[in-house]
Amino acid sequence: MRTAVTDTIAAIATPPGRGAVGMVRVSGPLVPRICESLAGKLPPPRTAALRSFRDAAGARIDQGLLLYFPAPNSYTGEDVLELQGHGGPVVLSLLLRAACAAGARPARPGEFSERAFLNGCLDLAQAEAVADLIDASSRSAVRAALHSLQGEFSNRVQGLLDELIAVRADLEAALDFADEDVPWITPQTLHDRTAGLVEITADLIREAAQGRRLREGMTVAIAGQPNVGKSTLLNRLAGAEAAIVSPHAGTTRDLLREHIVVDGLPLTIIDTAGLRETSDPVEQEGVRRAWAALEKAELILFLADDRNGLTETDAALLARLPPEIETLLLFNKCDLSGGAPSRDKDAQGRIRLRLSAAGGQGIDQLAAEIKRAAGFSAADAEGLFTARARHLDALHRAQASLRLARAHGARNTSPELIAEELRLAQQALDEITGRFSSEDLLGRIFSSFCIGK
Repeated sequence: MRTAVTDTIAAIATPPGRGAVGMVRVSGPLVPRICESLAGKLPPPRTAALRSFRDAAGARIDQGLLLYFPAPNSYTGEDVLELQGHGGPVVLSLLLRAACAAGARPARPGEFSERAFLNGCLDLAQAEAVADLIDASSRSAVRAALHSLQGEFSNRVQGLLDELIAVRADLEAALDFADEDVPWITPQTLHDRTAGLVEITADLIREAAQGRRLREGMTVAIAGQPNVGKSTLLNRLAGAEAAIVSPHAGTTRDLLREHIVVDGLPLTIIDTAGLRETSDPVEQEGVRRAWAALEKAELILFLADDRNGLTETDAALLARLPPEIETLLLFNKCDLSGGAPSRDKDAQGRIRLRLSAAGGQGIDQLAAEIKRAAGFSAADAEGLFTARARHLDALHRAQASLRLARAHGARNTSPELIAEELRLAQQALDEITGRFSSEDLLGRIFSSFCIGK
């Protein structure tokens, strides 16, 4: 879909701050006039030209490279001009001001990518992958974002849509020509094809869930009584002395966050204050914040001292943990207890690991358990694409409708009910690529992008 755009937008497209090179990007129908005002006549398409950049009064601002991308063969599908000069914030601000004085207006966050979507240069999932590529926190996340940007996720969704539309077409034909003796689709064939769509959707959900983990990572909270080695474990996982380690109880009094990557999986590790009753008001606040962080975590690492085993106090603290959040029970300091690293389960089915945060024994097994809890496989990460919460929501809604359609078919209920569920499934899938999108949805998506993108 191509939109009729009447205004021209401009923005600084490089990060804030000082740098060797900075860029101002302009897109829209007034690009030729703005180029003439700032840098003279348009250069040949996609050919760098050395130019002096001037303001409306003719005063020289900077000297740099000028690039012109004519519509429709540009990022936005419109005429695009890039002014690449020196990366000083004052210089770039003067260039942007000159472009706006010549007829452009400042771009909103994400407006260049929004125009690329509206002009049919990118679908919505590809446009979101642009932001994911910029924000990627690991090499695996970069590769996954590139896969989505190149259309791999969209192609998978489109393949599912093509099969769904084919089933809908045959069913609608059977409904429209019910009086004719034409076997458009038999009940068994309809059931089999609908069941196949359910399976394809389930596979796509599994891959999208891993792609979301690559993009968003997982929040892991470390909890336990004082002096069980929480800060030592944080330092071991972070590979740096991020937290103060002391034999004195109550050293950690606030939340300490570290962002790390384990085999391509981004993690936010939170070290919390030791959980205990205390009269110290500062430590009380630290304990309160610890419990609040545990409520919001996606995985809890609960530490106990292997020399003492699971004490009554440990058991009482475990009982207070949110039951809906998976907890790994870690018996730390096995180097002091004389025990060997191990893995088993307790009576409640919780994973129990014996390890040494100080010595590093058992840490590889812990990393494997964290990846398992995240539903993440490093071996599968090479072919992954990035996904977002809204993508998974749309896939789950499509899957629910397809399951209902399959159930209606199995019960030989009205085919009109099956047709309606198939329509709802298609509408949910169309939201992923943007074929069916509300103005509010587009506004939420593109407003999260950086300015200039």
